[in-house]
Amino acid sequence: MYQKHNRELSWLQFNGRVLQEANDKSNPLIERIRFLGIFSNNRDEFFKVRVAILKRMIILAKKNSEDEKVLNSELLDVLSNVEIQEKLYTNSFFDIIKELRGHGINIVEETSLTKKQEAFVEKYFKEEINANVFPIILDNFNASQMLSDGIIYMAVHLSSDDSDIKDSHLLIEVPNNLPRFIKLESENSNTEFIFIEDIIRFNLPLLFHKYGYNKADGYIIKFTRDSELNMDNDVSKSFMEVMSEGVRKRHKGIPIRFIYDNAIPKPLLNKIIKKLNITTYNYQLRGGGRYHNFKDLMKFPGIRPELLFDELPSIPHPLLSDDKLIFRQVRKHDILLNFPYHSFSNIINFLREASIDPKVRSIKMSFYRAASDSLVMNALINAARNGKKVTVFMELQARFDEQANIKWTQILQSEGITVLPTIPGMKVHAKLILIRRKQSGKNFYYTNISTGNFHESTSKVYSDFSLLTANQKIGKDASTFFELIESRYLAPKLNILHISPFNIRTFLETKIKREIANKKKGKEAWIVFKANNLVDPDISNLIYKAGDNGVKIELNIRGINVMRTGIKGFSENINSYSIVGRFLEHARVFVFANGGNPEVYLSSADIMSRNLNHRFEIICPILDKKIKSDILNIIHLQRNDTEKYRSLNEGEINSYTRRDKGFDKLNSQIATYNYWNKESK
Repeated sequence: MYQKHNRELSWLQFNGRVLQEANDKSNPLIERIRFLGIFSNNRDEFFKVRVAILKRMIILAKKNSEDEKVLNSELLDVLSNVEIQEKLYTNSFFDIIKELRGHGINIVEETSLTKKQEAFVEKYFKEEINANVFPIILDNFNASQMLSDGIIYMAVHLSSDDSDIKDSHLLIEVPNNLPRFIKLESENSNTEFIFIEDIIRFNLPLLFHKYGYNKADGYIIKFTRDSELNMDNDVSKSFMEVMSEGVRKRHKGIPIRFIYDNAIPKPLLNKIIKKLNITTYNYQLRGGGRYHNFKDLMKFPGIRPELLFDELPSIPHPLLSDDKLIFRQVRKHDILLNFPYHSFSNIINFLREASIDPKVRSIKMSFYRAASDSLVMNALINAARNGKKVTVFMELQARFDEQANIKWTQILQSEGITVLPTIPGMKVHAKLILIRRKQSGKNFYYTNISTGNFHESTSKVYSDFSLLTANQKIGKDASTFFELIESRYLAPKLNILHISPFNIRTFLETKIKREIANKKKGKEAWIVFKANNLVDPDISNLIYKAGDNGVKIELNIRGINVMRTGIKGFSENINSYSIVGRFLEHARVFVFANGGNPEVYLSSADIMSRNLNHRFEIICPILDKKIKSDILNIIHLQRNDTEKYRSLNEGEINSYTRRDKGFDKLNSQIATYNYWNKESK
């Protein structure tokens, strides 16, 4: 029965929804250009991870010509779709630049500067940029000197009117520790910016004139490399040492993509290709425009408030006001936080209260990603200094955050905090805080289970649920979870939580099968899954089976969804859709009708084989009736969204079907903000 969409193409469809946000004129203009930056960043990661995996699979399939043929066909299909998106992206970029000009915001090239701006650009280069510029002579370049991934370089052609001075070719790394967009003084009411690389271009003649060159032209190039960490098996090294070395070597990963300015002279391009051992087999070579690394558009200056999203101040939770002790409130009620609508400071306050409470004995916490200047970490350090026993699991294998997590591990260890070692090959993806407090001579647990990371920065843009509870069954299971990752692979005995890789798959299968059985008995039977990705073939097959038996199924999948839904005679009982908007939908929620008494569960896990089989994840039931009602109400708002809802059903993928059908206008993210605002009164 299992039919599926191609995973990579489904991911590209998700990024297509991001591009739709850039083109959606109901979004403020500067936010739209920032969506272009998000699209570009996502695309880079797609090449580093997914295209890299396909290329590795092709290499491994060399012994089987049929497998190699299939994989090469898949790669060509993927790259063809990427090219289509690139053209749409380029059109969107120039359309938005034109609209910015209409609002008096200009991006100026170095050839269009006024005399006053030229003087500023020359001064800025001398004072801010010059010390960061280190030209590499291409003739002396050795291919073993790897160019860094994700950095833009300027390929420079130097020439002279003096026939005794030969042309020269250089590479200059464009500094990424300086702003990409530099504001210029304008002679009128316009606001003008220049790219940092155009400042470098302008100053190239000044930089090389003393060497006899009176003409210098610069062209931007960029490399993308396989992000997979290659780690040695030296048993004399700790896993953290091995990870650190792997991160350092990442910039030498297998080359995947080489992008260059179409205006670059052929001799210079050919020299770069030869010197860097670039082959069409390893690389996707692609000519492009004057600028690359558009992910920096995410940081486009927010200079005009009317061109930005309206500010949505954090909503105070009515049970967590400053004059109330959090422990006392959590003992009375389970408390649900919904970021970014509620402030992440509630979690900081929870930890701060634990750090100074004389009855608190220990704090345990699992991290997947943490902010670079994390207040959460500071709270844990202060707790340790106050004599609390603090234990942290820091996942060193979190992709692209390995270096930051290694840094935090070292800082925590220096403060005497116990940092549990990473489990090679098994990521801990669960987000959990467990506080043990002595009450009436007994251990009493306070637990926080979240669908997202304990990360102050992402909590402002990622939509997640976070449960605070004093339920002792949950607390004891959370304690068992930490014992599990300390002792490794001892099958846990649990009261109420479900933990992968042990039983989340079985849990989901059992619940789906129960809905099928209830439907056959004439009972109320339906399922709602809200997740980032749905890829697992066995769960997908069971969902198809449930739909085939008349169970109504709603799949609210923000990213990859490989299921083919809404097909008459096959999957018409399954409706799949995606919400992509101002906030990134990141929460995982599983809801089952249960014969008319709905069960609601929060989870850290997506519906992917890696999450169910190769990661430590948690599913937690929602036991509080009010919280259960709140979550169901939020899901109802998303179901009825007309502005950010895109169908993922067959023949409708990325269509605004509810908007097109003329339903009353509803942006579910704004409606969610209003919902919580009303609840806070």
